[in-house]
Amino acid sequence: MRHTQRLSTIGVMAALTVTLAACGGTAAPTAAPSSAMAAPSAAAASSPSMSAPAAASTGVTTNADVFGPACGQLPQGDAPGSLNNMGPQPVASAASTNPLLTTLVTAVGKVPGLADTLNQQQGITVFAPYNGAFDEVKTAVGAPAFNALLEDQTKLGGLLSYHVVPKRYDAAGLVEAGKVTELAGGDVTIGGTAEAPTVTSGNGTTANILCGNIPTSNATVFVIDKVLMPAS
Repeated sequence: MRHTQRLSTIGVMAALTVTLAACGGTAAPTAAPSSAMAAPSAAAASSPSMSAPAAASTGVTTNADVFGPACGQLPQGDAPGSLNNMGPQPVASAASTNPLLTTLVTAVGKVPGLADTLNQQQGITVFAPYNGAFDEVKTAVGAPAFNALLEDQTKLGGLLSYHVVPKRYDAAGLVEAGKVTELAGGDVTIGGTAEAPTVTSGNGTTANILCGNIPTSNATVFVIDKVLMPAS
């Protein structure tokens, strides 16, 4: 997203920051993502100097890596919105069938060309607020202000792009990075562990992962329980 979108977003972000309560999140995930590291050979284990350095993670995940307390709410098998169905699709198309993300999909559709832009990106990470996260914002700021945001393409585009990282990470990679920069500009801080990461936005809101490491053809998706907002 362009820098001008970020600047135009600050006003609405400030308003949302003042009114949005930093309430507790959903229970932490319990299932750990699968390790991508192979066990070292006996020779390498006995001779550290001969051990090859670990390859850098690509952030690409599989269905076996998916974790989180809300993952069970996804459709099963090959049904629309299931992991099998979303995996081969680019991220915006995949999200369009995810029952946890209907409000986010509606918001993306309000910004002309945004879905196509997301689908065309290569190697990104998406923090996707679930429906209840947007409901919290709507309650905090009031329906008129929330609906006005949905109709303001520039401000909405800036807000949504603050949830996209122009590099692909899995949960372990996010925790190792500690901080990542969003497309809209501004950073989010990653805490917790690879089994239960947290995401803290610029205004101090901390989101928990409801379902993480979701693979799509061009992105790794983390469904989160809060809408992220930059510092005002």
